[in-house]
Amino acid sequence: MSRKERGVIKVDKERSLLTHQNPKSPIAEQYRTIRTNIQFASVEEDMRTIMVTSSGPMEGKSTTIANLGVVLAQQGKKVLIADTDLRKPTVHYTFRVMNTRGLTNVLTRQAELPDVTTATEVPNLDVLTSGPVPPNPSELLGSKAMDTLIEEALTHYDIILFDCPPVLAVADSQIIANKVQGTVLVISSGTTEREAAVKAKERLDSAKGKLLGVVLNRKKMKDGSYYYYYAQK
Repeated sequence: MSRKERGVIKVDKERSLLTHQNPKSPIAEQYRTIRTNIQFASVEEDMRTIMVTSSGPMEGKSTTIANLGVVLAQQGKKVLIADTDLRKPTVHYTFRVMNTRGLTNVLTRQAELPDVTTATEVPNLDVLTSGPVPPNPSELLGSKAMDTLIEEALTHYDIILFDCPPVLAVADSQIIANKVQGTVLVISSGTTEREAAVKAKERLDSAKGKLLGVVLNRKKMKDGSYYYYYAQK
């Protein structure tokens, strides 16, 4: 089935894409602040390949990357969210996409990239699901085929966002960190331990990844907003 035949997939409201559902909300404004900070993170080059990860599971990275993708698309950028969490993928849940084919099919030369990307109901925002869970995620993500996929995607999209697994769980995120221009680390207020956050940063540094900043998730601020962005100095 072609991308056109699959049509536009509606987002899953249960996963709270407030930037799309309620773009005037305080949370949506915080995501726009994150977008602005990322765009000013490097004055020498445009940030076109960015991965989002966390130190551990359930810290909000997938919700963060989905909403970040929305606000970038709202700015007129052509955006692709690629699910590179090949162990526990979630992008297809967020956007209600069939995950029968996706990234792994392209990496194993069973499909072409345009045939497995899907448009969402958000203008300018497409998704690339993980595809079937492979037995060798790290090897696939570190392969030359992954480099080729990124190069091809950049000919179709202004920005590619990579939803990666937690840094402390597996080596996959370190592999991707070495292939992209920048990384955003998501931590959860009251859940993420300080030591875990520090270790996550150290592993990204050891992979020679560029940490753009940290999103502190689920932190209720005095002004009523729930997301805070710390720009890496």
